[in-house]
Amino acid sequence: MSLRIALCAGETSGDQLGAGLVAELRARFPDAHFAGIGGDAMRAAGLDAWFDASELAVMGLAEVLAHLPRLLRLRKAFRQRVLAFRPDVYIGIDAPDFNLGVERWLKRRGVRCVHYVSPSVWAWRESRAAKIGASADRVLCLFPMEPPIYARHAVDAVFVGHPLADAIPLQPDRAAARAALGAPDAAPVLALLPGSRLGEIERMLPVFVAAASRLRGDMPGLRVLVPAANPQCRAAITRIAGDAPGLRVLDGDAQRAMIASDVVLLASGTAALEAMLCKRPMVVGHRIAGLTYAIVRAFGLLKSAHVSLPNILAGKPLIPELLQDDCTVDGVHAALLRWFRDGDAVAALQPEFLATHETLRRDASARAADAIASLLPARA
Repeated sequence: MSLRIALCAGETSGDQLGAGLVAELRARFPDAHFAGIGGDAMRAAGLDAWFDASELAVMGLAEVLAHLPRLLRLRKAFRQRVLAFRPDVYIGIDAPDFNLGVERWLKRRGVRCVHYVSPSVWAWRESRAAKIGASADRVLCLFPMEPPIYARHAVDAVFVGHPLADAIPLQPDRAAARAALGAPDAAPVLALLPGSRLGEIERMLPVFVAAASRLRGDMPGLRVLVPAANPQCRAAITRIAGDAPGLRVLDGDAQRAMIASDVVLLASGTAALEAMLCKRPMVVGHRIAGLTYAIVRAFGLLKSAHVSLPNILAGKPLIPELLQDDCTVDGVHAALLRWFRDGDAVAALQPEFLATHETLRRDASARAADAIASLLPARA
């Protein structure tokens, strides 16, 4: 009987991680059957998708509450289907609010479970590491500071590296990226990434576009590239940005836009890591729903001194983080202008970013597949 591997990825970044993992597992187990929740990339890699990853793409405490009844129905239906599938292993890819509960339920019923992408235990209550260990037989970590935290709680965790660090060259070709996007070599270029969720776009894009428009007053030839993650995001971006001068909305192509840019303006998240790997200076601007922010402050939930991965991995403030009430048009404009005008500051970032890139470059999908394969039953 061939292996049965169930997976669940909750958004675009998880779908990309899952696609690389499925490809590596298929290379080791050509007859395996892969099924679960994923997006287009995982389908292309061979996943039998029972539900689409977009159904889990909800961020923030307040936002999750609004979608909770639907998510609970989906989780109940999904975990029953996984159990009936009788997988040799269940792999939850990110989406911890959804996946950890599914993993815990399946593990109690004898299913081996792996959680791929550690929740941010270094930022939000380290004590969660023990609870994650109760859900997963093994945790696959993208960052090197994570396994030691799990070890303190007797949880099996493995650093596999980050697939983005494998995919992005150590020295990206900016001239080629500009040529592909039709951006002149001499033109100043700003890549503007307001997020891949509609709620993020609604909160962040008005401030970002206003700051970019003011920046264009300082640099009349400024080109602004705004990658849209999907058609829904493109529609929201077009509606909010209108006909802002010099602004061009792209269908995807976020990484190429970052490589082509002089500076990146983005909402916090995986995009900040990607911009760092592209070796571009950036400004992180982020606002969450007011209720979510109030809960975070009231209970002191955030333990890290930084929120963006470049700063967290470096252990110091390499890039500006403008959060909540600090994320204003004035503040964003000033931070962007500094990067455009201070070549020495930009140059000083490069060795910092390169060192982190090399640390994360570990052939992550292959390492993750090996870590999962060692949990699987031997086949005759």
